[in-house]
Amino acid sequence: MKVKEQIKEYIVGQPEAKRSDMQELHKMILKVSPKCKLWFLDGKNSEGKIVSNPNIGYGLQTLKYANGETKEFYQIGLSVNTSGISVYILGIDDKTYLAQTYGKKLGKASVTGYCIKFKTLKDIDITVLEAAIRFGFEDK
Repeated sequence: MKVKEQIKEYIVGQPEAKRSDMQELHKMILKVSPKCKLWFLDGKNSEGKIVSNPNIGYGLQTLKYANGETKEFYQIGLSVNTSGISVYILGIDDKTYLAQTYGKKLGKASVTGYCIKFKTLKDIDITVLEAAIRFGFEDK
């Protein structure tokens, strides 16, 4: 199955409230970066065990590990969780940047070093979230 089909299937398989929010976020991220590489991670490890929630990924960056190894990975991630939706902005060196820059302006969201988590889109300021996503694509 192609990545676009996996993404569509993942979004369509969500309960209605999360489905419409995920569709809106997916469109917004593609508007911000229309030609970005798309990823879909099903949340399973190499043995087929579920180790995380499925993720839609956008963009491309090269992660560098302490041991010198590198790995290609996405810049922005989008995932449904039990309490709502998570947007991951990966590869930011300053782990306080997201919370300091966007946290207070976002609305009802929790912000960590790389994750913005919220219950529904109506709880947050989507223009602030879009700015954080733009930063995630540009800060590489």
